[in-house]
Amino acid sequence: MPVLTEDSPLTKLLTKPDAAQLAKTKGLQSVGDLFEFVPRRYVRPGQLTDLSSLHVGEDVLVVAEVRKATTRPMRNRRGKMLTVVIGDDHGNELDVTFFSAYGHEKKLLPGVRGLFVGQIGSYGRRLQLTHPEYELFDDDEEGEATVEWYRTHRVPVYSTTGKLNSLKLRRLVHQALDSVDRVREPVPEGVRAARGLLDRAVALELVHRPSLDDKPSLGLDRLKYDEAFVLQTILAQRRKVAEADLATPRLPRPGGLLAAFDARLPFELTAGQQEIGEVLASELASERPMHRLLQGEVGSGKTIVALRAMLAAIDAGGQAALLAPTEVLAAQHHRSITTMLGELALGGMLGGAEHGTTVALLTGSQGAATRRKALLAAASGEAGIVVGTHALIQKHVQFADLALVVVDEQHRFGVEQRDALREKGLRPPHVLVMTATPIPRTVAMTVFGDMETSTLRELPKGRAPITTHVVDADKPGWVDRTWQRVAEEVAKGHQAYVVCPRIGDVDDETAPTTGAADTSDEDAGWDDWDADDAGEGGAPERELTGVYAMLSTLQATAALEGVRLGVLHGRLDPDAKDATMRAFAAGDIDVLVATTVIEVGVDVPNASVMVVVDADRFGISQLHQLRGRVGRGAVPGLCLLMTRDPGEPAVERLTQVAATTDGFELARADLLLRREGDVLGARQSGRASSVRHLRLGRVEDEQIIADAREDAFALVADDPDLRAHPALAAAVAMRLDDEQAAWLERG
Repeated sequence: MPVLTEDSPLTKLLTKPDAAQLAKTKGLQSVGDLFEFVPRRYVRPGQLTDLSSLHVGEDVLVVAEVRKATTRPMRNRRGKMLTVVIGDDHGNELDVTFFSAYGHEKKLLPGVRGLFVGQIGSYGRRLQLTHPEYELFDDDEEGEATVEWYRTHRVPVYSTTGKLNSLKLRRLVHQALDSVDRVREPVPEGVRAARGLLDRAVALELVHRPSLDDKPSLGLDRLKYDEAFVLQTILAQRRKVAEADLATPRLPRPGGLLAAFDARLPFELTAGQQEIGEVLASELASERPMHRLLQGEVGSGKTIVALRAMLAAIDAGGQAALLAPTEVLAAQHHRSITTMLGELALGGMLGGAEHGTTVALLTGSQGAATRRKALLAAASGEAGIVVGTHALIQKHVQFADLALVVVDEQHRFGVEQRDALREKGLRPPHVLVMTATPIPRTVAMTVFGDMETSTLRELPKGRAPITTHVVDADKPGWVDRTWQRVAEEVAKGHQAYVVCPRIGDVDDETAPTTGAADTSDEDAGWDDWDADDAGEGGAPERELTGVYAMLSTLQATAALEGVRLGVLHGRLDPDAKDATMRAFAAGDIDVLVATTVIEVGVDVPNASVMVVVDADRFGISQLHQLRGRVGRGAVPGLCLLMTRDPGEPAVERLTQVAATTDGFELARADLLLRREGDVLGARQSGRASSVRHLRLGRVEDEQIIADAREDAFALVADDPDLRAHPALAAAVAMRLDDEQAAWLERG
């Protein structure tokens, strides 16, 4: 048996094809990776599997007893066929078929018990395994040691890949454990002692070879801590490097723009807004670049907090950029900021305030003259605030002195895009990112300590509650009642949104599609949906409703006769979008049929009801964002999630959204459903997760992360280069691939 290290490639234990299969499907390339490949579950050899729970097509490992075995000659060729019936303690049976009885008929005798591994098929009306792999618990040929092992140990069940079934993987892991001379200990002895952690070698034995009396979960807790500790060490090193980059302290002058703005506010800031404002002011005045996440419920007043920070930066002689994900939202921000500032936004103009500034808007679809004017205002410093979409990131956009970058709905931007804007400052600018519902990656980065976090939980006075119901679109009566409910709200003088997952064509009354949603970049109706939630087949193939098809439906609905309808989506030209939003805000449109372009930032207090069509096609966070467009005034909000036969995972999502309006609770649920993405790189969410054992969203795992953060940051403060901790340094090097390392270097 070869002597291995954790760095040894799996080709030392496997053929190249099998090793390549493990690398491709499971991401396992080294012996150390194999140790991290934990079992899905464990079986006890003394307890037979309930065979009634099996399904055709399922890959299984079952513990069963041979009930009978028969052989018969093959019809069309030499040899004998063996049919074995195995059973459980409840009288359930499963056929096991071998087309060659040789080597099996003397082993598989009535009364013996063992493990059987294979894929469930069927013949006639009976389930069967064909040529499965198996191990018998009382097989003399296996040797006394093996038989004794089955009497005293649980059997780990691993997820399978290709030819490598669970039995082969168990043997492979055992061989690796027996071949490695010394298991690497990335956590220093002092930390292990202080936290009461098991030795890593002991933990691996508990996970992969637990006895009947052992608790594998204790071993897994140690692996979770190791994972958290290595990741936190990486983030602590990153934070240490970032501290060396100096920002320009932004100290607002007394009696400046911020003071004038506060004096004209028609309402009182909430305690949370005031408290966070003080924190931001303190960090803006520091030489260390601010990197803070501001999260708060929909309608909690994050924009006011961000605007006050931008005004403080302007008072200190700098500029602020506000990055929004859509042109509709950018235009709304520009309009609302200009309105809130009043004469303070007319700097240098007739009627402008003494300490005033200007607010520029920069989007990709602007005309050449308008765009040139905005670019000049940014580059010259004339515009204290520049609001824009991805157009702000382009290379030719320059600032005189970019002091603060505010990113709204930060999950809609990739890491590279945020980096590109930060690089436009003369020195590293301060960064404030905002979100109403933290998506999985945001929560992950927050929990892992990448950003400082502020939370607004208090809603401004006068905000009305929102009620949410799920509507079964397969029940005509429910659908009719939905549109009647919309008509009732309109009759009261209120307004409504109807949100669809795709745009469709102007003359399209059916809008069938089974592919990706027909949306523009700004109408990311599927951006929060995870195909894995739909099961093995991916997205269920059925028609999705388009905006224009829905418009035709509403025009033909008797309950909505006389109701004024409007359409909004990302493919409309900017003037048409702006005109539509202004008309809706002015009350000239009763029902706005739109895509998710209205998801964030749109503020029409008179809107009281929203219908989300094909609601199962949206994720938890996005649904919460969407319904945040209603109930923004004193009128109670109503959100109706319309869906037809969405499947169990989608039903779970919709039920969770209907059950609570707590965005943080929903973010945690979203995280558990969708995973956290790559906490070290640019991937935002989904199965390309950079954590193996930790599940963010689980309170107990987040406590492990918090403990590991405290320990790692203390260690890195004393030894930034890990010179005294070579095993940890090696684990860090193994943990970072080239892409992640490059991303961290960019900060």
